Amino acid sequence: MTGRGAEDAPRAAVRADPLADLSRRITLGVTVWLAGAAAVAWVLVVRQQPGMTGMAAGLAQVAAPMAMPFSGPVFLGMWVGMMVAMMFPTAVPLVAAHRLVVRRRGEGAAPTLALVGGYLLVWTAAGLLPLAALTLFRQLAAPAGGAPWLTVTAGATLVLAGAYQFTSWKSICLGTCRSPFAFLAQHDFGGGSRAAWRAGLAQGTYCLGCCWALMSVLLVVGLMNLVWMVALSLVFLAEKVWRHGWALPRIIGTALIALGVVVALYPPLLPLLAGLTPGPAPM
Repeated sequence: MTGRGAEDAPRAAVRADPLADLSRRITLGVTVWLAGAAAVAWVLVVRQQPGMTGMAAGLAQVAAPMAMPFSGPVFLGMWVGMMVAMMFPTAVPLVAAHRLVVRRRGEGAAPTLALVGGYLLVWTAAGLLPLAALTLFRQLAAPAGGAPWLTVTAGATLVLAGAYQFTSWKSICLGTCRSPFAFLAQHDFGGGSRAAWRAGLAQGTYCLGCCWALMSVLLVVGLMNLVWMVALSLVFLAEKVWRHGWALPRIIGTALIALGVVVALYPPLLPLLAGLTPGPAPM
């Protein structure tokens, strides 16, 4: 009995560890909250997709008619929904870590909400770049149909996105995203919502540095291309939370470089990537 009691003692201690129990409860709560927000955003994106495709066309659709009037505010609203859908699940480790830290400090939920707000603001501001690109696409839609430079530009975009996966910038940003507690320790802005807001801005910048190149693929295939959106969302999530996520950038980078070269050399592949019926090859 004594020996068995000695064996059971460590197990009971593990079960009774209040910090581990608190961490599990916080992680579960944050996961439900962020996953729920992402699920709502996905529903809205899917419902809006048929009407928004023409406005958010990529290089593959430049030659197609775009009847929907272009609106910057509408686009940015759509972009925010896309970012919530695609990026909130990847932020679970960071938000859970931050919530655990501020909870142990005796602070409420406001600092963590400020963290998420700062993170989302960075991605919202990043939407100004695709907004500018799509404005240009709209102006080029009529005269550029079938132009050889379209496939060259699309191929170059894919090659650039792939090449970035091999850079030290990608490694640094991905490493920061994969280590939320280390980030919070190294970027200690103090307590309160203002400090959490600055931490969210910093983490959002690292996240943008990690993901911008892969996100640029949507400028080729269309920003509202649901198949590519889901695929990229899974890649972002795996990079940040899968234990073998470190290996993904080189694999995906190699694939994108090869795909970009093939697109530039074989133009009919571009509309196929975007899920369109290929038109006649340019003369």
